[in-house]
Amino acid sequence: MNASFRDNICFGQNFDQKKYEDAVVSCRLVDDLETFTGGDLTEIGERGINLSGGQKQRVSLARAVYSDADIYLIDDALSALDAEVGRQIFDGVLKRKFAAKTIIMVTHAHYILDQVDEVLVMRDGEIKASGHFSGIKTH
Repeated sequence: MNASFRDNICFGQNFDQKKYEDAVVSCRLVDDLETFTGGDLTEIGERGINLSGGQKQRVSLARAVYSDADIYLIDDALSALDAEVGRQIFDGVLKRKFAAKTIIMVTHAHYILDQVDEVLVMRDGEIKASGHFSGIKTH
């Protein structure tokens, strides 16, 4: 990974190489960066038009990991990822890295619902059910 950012600002913070590498590795971006002509200095274009949907989502998550916020609002960040990468990201980032954080996440990824603290089922803008997945599943 390119260290030329070292004295610059990264995602609104002073650059921290260790934090940066951790974000890139945990969001499974190492192989992607190796395929880009300029590595992590590749200009990704307006609105990321030369990135796949999964790459865009993983870059966004890497930015979130790097920011180390207390609260995260995540909008279906697993939708463009294949099942295996989605599970790796969920386990490695959302469950481990963000374990002590507050996460509000919109998702259609039913396979993770049994691993979250609370599920809200919405339909037509209204909450139809809430609670732990095991209780909602039988509702």
